[in-house]
Amino acid sequence: MDIFLRNIDPVAMQKVDALAKENGTSRQQFLKEQFEVLAFFDEQVEREKRLEAIIHQNIEMMKQCAIPIEKINDIIYKLMGDVEE
Repeated sequence: MDIFLRNIDPVAMQKVDALAKENGTSRQQFLKEQFEVLAFFDEQVEREKRLEAIIHQNIEMMKQCAIPIEKINDIIYKLMGDVEE
């Protein structure tokens, strides 16, 4: 699909050209990629929020598991100490 834009600020176009050059690509390719990024930006932000929530849940679960694991370790060390004596 083709898109035609008119009345673009010349300073903005110079900036786009400079960014395209920095990326080693043409203005056309640079704008195409930026347009596609913009189109999916909201979806990406939502995915990142869901991932952060999952990470937070995992951290909380690990905290909850840490105390019982420490207690089990203490019991095992006490039992092993009793066996060696």
